[in-house]
Amino acid sequence: MLRQIVIALSLALVSLAQGIVVHAAESYRVHRVVDGDTIILRSDSSPSDITIRLVGIDAPETSKAKREPGQPYGQAATKHLAALILNKAVTIREYGRDRYGRVLAVVFLNGTDINLEMVKVGLAEVYQGTPAPGFDNEPYLKAEREAQAAGREMWVQGDKYVSPRQWRNKRGQ
Repeated sequence: MLRQIVIALSLALVSLAQGIVVHAAESYRVHRVVDGDTIILRSDSSPSDITIRLVGIDAPETSKAKREPGQPYGQAATKHLAALILNKAVTIREYGRDRYGRVLAVVFLNGTDINLEMVKVGLAEVYQGTPAPGFDNEPYLKAEREAQAAGREMWVQGDKYVSPRQWRNKRGQ
């Protein structure tokens, strides 16, 4: 028991030194899945919701306006993420905030990296911008190469595939 406490404290100190914050599992429940890379958490200890942007990944875009089509696989990504974590208790490892004020975080369900799972199944790509400080995207890049090679989900589009970043740029978002 003492060894586990020492290990946990050591990990917490390393995380703090790197600017990474790890939150307890009991603290958060996934209240809403906005899209394939954004969720809203509720906490028993806080009256306000927390918007989380899954760090290190970029999922296909969903429609932001009625009668406007979303990106291929946008709805599939949202539904898959919801099936994985909606209404479940999760832990997060925080990597700061994005320009919209959302918390950048890796979301874990029972120790499983949900961000990485989205890449593995082919419903998100590795974020193409500058990685968040302290975030290691190597496992994500490996998973993306494997998903592409296997033609999973969005990667079945081959040469017709458009990254979420390119898709947003074409639409001025």
